[in-house]
Amino acid sequence: MTTLIIRIPDDLASGLQGLAAAQRTSVEQVAVEHLRSLVDRLSSPDAVLRAVRKLPHPSPSAVDDLEAAIAAGQLPVNDKGAFDKQRRQ
Repeated sequence: MTTLIIRIPDDLASGLQGLAAAQRTSVEQVAVEHLRSLVDRLSSPDAVLRAVRKLPHPSPSAVDDLEAAIAAGQLPVNDKGAFDKQRRQ
């Protein structure tokens, strides 16, 4: 790893410290992550994987709620189209 010293304005340093505190990580880690996102291409599969892996995992109850909502929203199967007419006998 290369060591690089960058001089930044005080307000930017303060902002980085605030982000690091909120994320419970180091200022260096926050800066590296944000710099990496600038360097990586937006369409990069690695960038997509990193973003997805950073998402919080849902709780089991949240998964149960989602599955219940999906089940409640399902419509019964109907082979007839909306514009099909029944023949009169």
